[in-house]
Amino acid sequence: GFHLSGTVTEPATATEPEMTYKVAISFDRCKITSVTCGCGNKDIFYCAHVVALSLYRIRKPDQVKLRLPISETLFQMNRDQLQKFVQYLITAHHTEVLPTAQKLADEILSSNSEINQVHGAPDPTAGASIDDENCWHLDEEQVREQVKLFLSQGGYYGSGKQLNSMFAKVREMLRMRDSNGARMLTLITEQFMADPRLSLWRQQGTGITEKCRQLWDELGALWVCVVLNPHCKLEEKSCWLRQLRKWGEMDVCPLEDGNYGNELPNITNALTQSSGHSQDSLARPRRTVFTRAIEGCDLHWQDSHLQRIISSDFYVSPSYQREGESLLFNSQGQPLWLEHVPTACARVDALRSHGYPREALRLTVAIINTLRLQQQRQLEIYKHQKKELLQRGATTITNLEGWVGHPLNPIGCLFLTLTEACRLEEENCLEISDAGDSKPPVYQHVPVMTGSQDSDESYLSLALEVALMGMGQQRVMPEGLYAQDKVCRNEEQIIARLQDLELDPVLVQTLRKQCILLLEGGPFSGLGEVIHRESVPMHTFAKYLFSALLPHDADLAYKLALRAMRLPVLETTAPSGDVTHPHHLVSVVPSRYPRWFTLGHLESQQCELASTMLTAAKGDMLRLRTVLEAIQKNIHSSSLIFKLAQDAFKIATPADSNSDTTLLNVALELGLQVMRMTLSTLNWRRREMVRWLVTCATEVGVRALVSILQSWYSLFTPTEATSIVAATVMSHNTILRLSLDYPQREELASCARTLALQCAMKDPQNCALSALTLCEKDHIAFETAYQIVIDAASTGMTYTQLFTIARYMEHRGYPLRAFKLASLAMTHLNLAYNQDTHPAINDVLWACALSHSLGKNELAAIIPLVVKSVHCATVLSDILRRCTMTAPGLAGIPGRRNSGKLMSTDKAPLRQLLDATISAYINTTHSRLTHISPRHYGEFIEFLSKARETFLLAQDGHIQFAQFIDNLKQIYKGKKKLMLLVRERFG
Repeated sequence: GFHLSGTVTEPATATEPEMTYKVAISFDRCKITSVTCGCGNKDIFYCAHVVALSLYRIRKPDQVKLRLPISETLFQMNRDQLQKFVQYLITAHHTEVLPTAQKLADEILSSNSEINQVHGAPDPTAGASIDDENCWHLDEEQVREQVKLFLSQGGYYGSGKQLNSMFAKVREMLRMRDSNGARMLTLITEQFMADPRLSLWRQQGTGITEKCRQLWDELGALWVCVVLNPHCKLEEKSCWLRQLRKWGEMDVCPLEDGNYGNELPNITNALTQSSGHSQDSLARPRRTVFTRAIEGCDLHWQDSHLQRIISSDFYVSPSYQREGESLLFNSQGQPLWLEHVPTACARVDALRSHGYPREALRLTVAIINTLRLQQQRQLEIYKHQKKELLQRGATTITNLEGWVGHPLNPIGCLFLTLTEACRLEEENCLEISDAGDSKPPVYQHVPVMTGSQDSDESYLSLALEVALMGMGQQRVMPEGLYAQDKVCRNEEQIIARLQDLELDPVLVQTLRKQCILLLEGGPFSGLGEVIHRESVPMHTFAKYLFSALLPHDADLAYKLALRAMRLPVLETTAPSGDVTHPHHLVSVVPSRYPRWFTLGHLESQQCELASTMLTAAKGDMLRLRTVLEAIQKNIHSSSLIFKLAQDAFKIATPADSNSDTTLLNVALELGLQVMRMTLSTLNWRRREMVRWLVTCATEVGVRALVSILQSWYSLFTPTEATSIVAATVMSHNTILRLSLDYPQREELASCARTLALQCAMKDPQNCALSALTLCEKDHIAFETAYQIVIDAASTGMTYTQLFTIARYMEHRGYPLRAFKLASLAMTHLNLAYNQDTHPAINDVLWACALSHSLGKNELAAIIPLVVKSVHCATVLSDILRRCTMTAPGLAGIPGRRNSGKLMSTDKAPLRQLLDATISAYINTTHSRLTHISPRHYGEFIEFLSKARETFLLAQDGHIQFAQFIDNLKQIYKGKKKLMLLVRERFG
């Protein structure tokens, strides 16, 4: 009756043959206490063969032969039968059993052996004694191995999922009241504490990885659940407490808030409202992930009021006691439970987890009635202080311990408990982890079981109400990256659950009522009129509320979302620190101004809220105005305002229908604000922003374009205004896009020209060329632009800018102006003897070619400038060669005669150029010889050959060159090898 054995056959598959396994199962008082199976499968769960045999026994009890325990059977045998029995048994299994049989025989025959000291013998088929421990079989070694393996994979290969499913298994065991739940959790915790990464993270001072942190959190929460088991024995609790303290005292034990100590009150103390929470961090006790469970060991369930709450739906105060104040009941006679909220919710979680769903619901209702009463009292307090608080515009009242992002997840716990009671499903299953279920759960209204008259409430509407209350609680941003990140994550989890609720009239009524209370709630509500400077922002929450309320009460929806747009921590920057970087607020009193690590995320949520409102307000000018004002007042980041402008533009210009002018104008206005914000600061997206603004203004129409052209100086730099803005406005595409008539085209062109001239005056270096291009079609404007260039040429412009404009002038058919500008450019240039690859060489060659083509006078004017600016022999000889190849004046300037004769190098102006070239060759030669290495000798000889060609252009050139070579041989006679090469080539 206590031992089941059988063979299980696994049918053949395409790849595997048929297999048979021997299975043995021991059980005691309806629990499987041990299993063995021939498959050798190692897992924390039973193998399929054990399950198959157990199910066979459960489903077909009459097919399994029931026998007496083997000791009873043996008792009925005589001496011969017993001998026969043992010998047959040994023969059947002689290979496995014989050594054991021989050993036992020896021990039984030895009079003083241990076996002979004990009366009787063991019987595996008989049940355990009534005092023996009896618990479900758990393969402890396997649990250790698996947790160790998953931890070693460090969150890869889905190991996080596996560990979460082990936690889920623990919760399932607790719910079934299986005593192994706590045992399994102990084994898991031991492996977590032995994780070698802990000491590594501690040495390096780095935080635990995000995935791992969440696992530790769940571990801590599960221990709170275990120690709060309402029916555990005292000795069990003291055993857990010892373990938890031992783990908590290890220096590698992770801390509750991720990195450093926290100022949260003890779990058993009610929350005190105070502003003086800047205790020195050293005085704070060290709080580990197990601290809450350790504190939870002090809690008990003996309170008679608590017992009555959880044991009856109809526990109410007698009607004659309902006058006046009471700590136990509200004015309707419903019971209250005045415990620190997260602690009370931890009790609910424990009841729910240990398989007491009705009790959990009853306590939840009492907690919500208490929260409602608190909300009412806080409203009354605020009404008395309202005037004073509004004058100050800030408040010191806030909760140091927020319920959202709290390690015990109080709001999530109440919400789950209530919605589970309303799920439309066969199996009322617990939601364990955030496993992405494909289809959302379906809920129905289940009326609240209560002893008071007013019972038209449902658990579903209570779930919505408590979620809204908790999310709307005004609370200070906690310290440390992890705690701040957790606030965001928890908020998103609760909102995701809220979005599963179908808002019917009952829930809409709850939603409206709670939203009104939150708006009027003063400093106790995160959506109240005055909040603490470091209050956790409400943007994400308000975005949900806005979308949920909009179809039912648009005015309330906007009022709420507009109220939530603020981000006070950025409004009044701390007295010290760099104000230009509000992302890193560091102030005089560090303990009062924690660093907001998640500020970037919070600002993007603020932007999302604004975008949601803009989309909804499309077409409603009044609403759009208020939203626009809220954006301009509250959003301080140019890139986010730019994103909003782009969003508004996208929504205003759908591909399949006409543009919405109201929203387009908002997009433009936001775009203009971005231009003003980023005009004097460096922003890598600035060009993109400017181009986008022109596109947006083009969509709005010609008046918008005229306006940005006329007020360019407050929006753009001169370069942007000419090269991007005016150029785009004047482009063929823009004219086509707007299908403008002639007067409109003229007006735009005139504005663009005025802008071009203003920019050229302000920044001639960068805008002159663009200005000339923009003014091409208007003679007067073009002349003005040219004059601006000439005026600026002598002082503010580089030779590159001047050469570029000169070439543009030649291209436009103004060769004489081009010559004038090229001459001005030459005065700014200086080319040394060794700069024979300088980028300006092409410009110099072009300028000389231009002068040569204009005529002898122009060439005569530019050659002195060239001689003065260019000291590079090869460049000078190139110019000289080009000037002697063709006759000057071939450009054919009207009214000029052209002789058509080649120019002589003996006469001016080329004589001056020839002399300069020869002298440059001589100077360069000496310069090169001062530090020449043998590998450059060949190159040097070629250089001298080139020099000879130039010398020979002079009348007495060959004599000059011969003297030059003799001179070299004399001065550099020490360089024997080189001079030998010179002699070989030049005599």
